Amino acid sequence: MEHLRFGVIGVGEMGRFHAETLRYHTPGASLVAVADPNLARAQAVASELEISAYGSIESMLSGRDIDALVISSPPKFHGAAIRRAAAARKQIFCEKPLAIALDDADSALEAVAAAGVNLQVGHMRRYDPAYAAAKRRIEEGDIGRVILFKSIGRDHRAGPSAAAQTEINGTLFHDSSTHDFDLARWLVGDEVSEVHAYAGCLALPEMKRFGGFDSGVVNLQFTRGAIGNVESYFDAKYGYDIRTEVIGTDGTIQIGHLQRTSITLLTAEGRKHELMTHWLERFAEAYRLEMRDFVNNVLAGRPMRVTGHDGRQSLAIADAAMRSHFERRPVPVQAAPVAV
Repeated sequence: MEHLRFGVIGVGEMGRFHAETLRYHTPGASLVAVADPNLARAQAVASELEISAYGSIESMLSGRDIDALVISSPPKFHGAAIRRAAAARKQIFCEKPLAIALDDADSALEAVAAAGVNLQVGHMRRYDPAYAAAKRRIEEGDIGRVILFKSIGRDHRAGPSAAAQTEINGTLFHDSSTHDFDLARWLVGDEVSEVHAYAGCLALPEMKRFGGFDSGVVNLQFTRGAIGNVESYFDAKYGYDIRTEVIGTDGTIQIGHLQRTSITLLTAEGRKHELMTHWLERFAEAYRLEMRDFVNNVLAGRPMRVTGHDGRQSLAIADAAMRSHFERRPVPVQAAPVAV
C-alpha cells in the first residue's frame, strides 16, 4: 500500500480539524468522505473540502473505497465505531478517550486484535515538540531516577452545554485528565497501580445533575515507587493552562507555558502578556504530527506509537479515579486483558 484513503467519523470541532489536516497537510493520505449523524453539518464540511458526505459510519463504509477511519465522534460512541471499523478491516485512528466504559474499550480492543488491523489513540501531547524533548531528556538520564510527576490541565472556559454533554463525553477525568494520565505513564515510563481522587463542583454546580464535576485532583502511585498528582479544571477563565513537571533525583523538567507569544508589555499600569485560550492554539502542530505519524507507520508496516493499550490504560486510570472519588478511598487500576 502506497496511499491511504480516509473517512472521518464526526465533524465537530475536532473532527473538522482532522479532516482539514488529512485534506491539506498529510502526505500519503487523501480524504474521501466524512460522516456525521447531523447530515447537514457533514454536508457543509464535505462541500468545503470537496469530498462526499454521509449520515452514518455504515453508509460511508458501504459507499466509498476507504482504507482508514478517523473516529472523532463523542467518546460514548467510540467503542461501537471501532468495532464496526475493525469488522470492515479498516485502519483506525480514534480520538481519546478510547471509550467511557472500560468494558466497552476492552471489547473494542478484542475486535481490533481479531481483525488484525492497526489502532492508534489520539494522545497528541506525545507529539508536541516540548513534551517529546522532555521524554528524550528523561530517557537519557538527565534528571536521574523519576521521583514525582505533576500535571495541570485547566480549560479556558466550559461551553454552555458542557454539563449536559457529560453523558456522551464522559466526566472531567475522561475528557480532560485522560491526557495527563497518558503523559504520566509515558514520561515516567511506568504503569499507575493505584489512585486516590477527589472531585468538586463549585464553579459549575449544574454539572451535578448530570453526574459530572468541574474540578478534580488525582494522586497517583506508580508500580516502581514514584508518585504523582494530576489537577484538572474545566473553567479557568484566564486562559488555557497546560503544564507538566517531572522531578528526578538529579533534576527537574518543566513543560508548558501560558504566554501566546514571547512578548511582554511593561507599562506604568503593570505587566501584561497575551495568554493562550484554546487547545488548538496550543497543540495544532501536535495534532498534525500525530496524523502524519499514523499514516507513515501504517504505510511502512511499523507499530503504532500510541497504541490501543495506551488508550485503554489511560481510561483505566480515569475509571479508577471515578471509583475513588465516589467511594472515598484509594482504588487500584484494573489491568488490561488485551494489549493492542
